[in-house]
Amino acid sequence: MFTVRKASKGEYGSEPGSARFLEVPEQAKTFTPDHQIKKSDWIKKVLDESTGRFNPSTNEPMGDIVMYVHGFNNSVETTLKRHRYIKAAFEKFGFQGSVISFDWPSHDTPLNYLEDRWDAKQTANQLVKEGIASFVKLQRPECEINLHLMAHSMGTYVVREAFDDADDRRTLASFSWSISQVLLFGADISASSMAEGSSKSSSLYRHCNRLTNYYNHFDSALKLSNIKRVGVAPRVGRVGLPQDVPRKAVDVNCTSRFESVKAVFGDDEFAGHRFYFEDETFLRDAYLTILGDTDRSSIATRSVENGNLILTPG
Repeated sequence: MFTVRKASKGEYGSEPGSARFLEVPEQAKTFTPDHQIKKSDWIKKVLDESTGRFNPSTNEPMGDIVMYVHGFNNSVETTLKRHRYIKAAFEKFGFQGSVISFDWPSHDTPLNYLEDRWDAKQTANQLVKEGIASFVKLQRPECEINLHLMAHSMGTYVVREAFDDADDRRTLASFSWSISQVLLFGADISASSMAEGSSKSSSLYRHCNRLTNYYNHFDSALKLSNIKRVGVAPRVGRVGLPQDVPRKAVDVNCTSRFESVKAVFGDDEFAGHRFYFEDETFLRDAYLTILGDTDRSSIATRSVENGNLILTPG
């Protein structure tokens, strides 16, 4: 993973800092400045790990890199744990690429919601400069590198701002680039901002091949976000995409799936926002989406009801 948290006294805190690239031992319960390696060594390791497939049309190697971007109120321990949930599940399903994470300054209390949102906006450019741009510029004709993004909660805001920032950067805007699959889950951005023609999401749509939004009507964290923090604009992770979106955008309703597993989470008030990381059906759906081998309506973990895609309950 790579982090833009400020380091102090041998640990990472909740304020913005310079980018550091980390190789975290499997047995570590958190990540620290001691895990830092050179950016060039880190990128080489990620690229070497990513090229596990071959293009059936050209028989040339293909690389898949999945970059996870966490949400607000994530400690370093939580960030690492959720990164490992995704990585372990994908490996179980047969993923032959690399899973990395972009870690940005995030407090460990909900009272810091607005400050986290400010930090998210300020560090979005680091996601572009140190992450997306690094891999886009390293794409080689003989090796097709597919970069995918998975963003949760306020991480979707980071991603949206990053894409907008990328279009303002001359070095990136000077050549054509795209992200293969963008997956949003529990997304803490307004549904209206994702409409076709919206200036807030135009860059995001322009530079991705497919955008999948997973939402849950019982996401209580986003209800709290609506009413107590940033107004009443419905969040796309709770109500889904608006009607007028580009064809490359697709909704997957996870409400029934959450209802079928919520008992596992006991009295966790925000289980509807967090369950994605521990739900094998969601993670398998995300994996199949990233592979891109199956039409959106034919992925085995989905059903179609009244023209809407539903994550299967059981």
